[in-house]
Amino acid sequence: MKILLISSTGGHFQALQKLHTFWSKHDCCWVTFQTPSTELVLSYEQVYWAYSPTNRNIPNLIRNFFLALYVILKERPQLVLSTGAGVVVPFIILAKLCGIQTAFIESFTRVKELSLSARLVLPFLDALYVQWEQLQAKYPQAKLIRI
Repeated sequence: MKILLISSTGGHFQALQKLHTFWSKHDCCWVTFQTPSTELVLSYEQVYWAYSPTNRNIPNLIRNFFLALYVILKERPQLVLSTGAGVVVPFIILAKLCGIQTAFIESFTRVKELSLSARLVLPFLDALYVQWEQLQAKYPQAKLIRI
């Protein structure tokens, strides 16, 4: 299976790294921000560097929309998997419009409410994973996961 893995840096990136036993069995490519640590960790992976910052930054949202269009059409993934944050929004929306499966794993820090990114992509998700029962109770379509 071809998987497009998307995350911002820091904890979101680390959470996706913890799923290595899953995604390493598949053909993967990445979208994240270019930092010394992501360059080092992903030095042997196919990576597309996204535009940062994304929080309430309309020019970078537009740039990342065009990057998403390019990456999705070039790579043709079967699954788009993300741990957030804002960088994922155009990718999930475009992937769903192209008929690609989409999944979002909410951050461990989100106990009572979904993040803004998760709320924005929720209508475009095939699977939403949360890490707290309280959050699953509020969003019954979510599946509970521990990473």
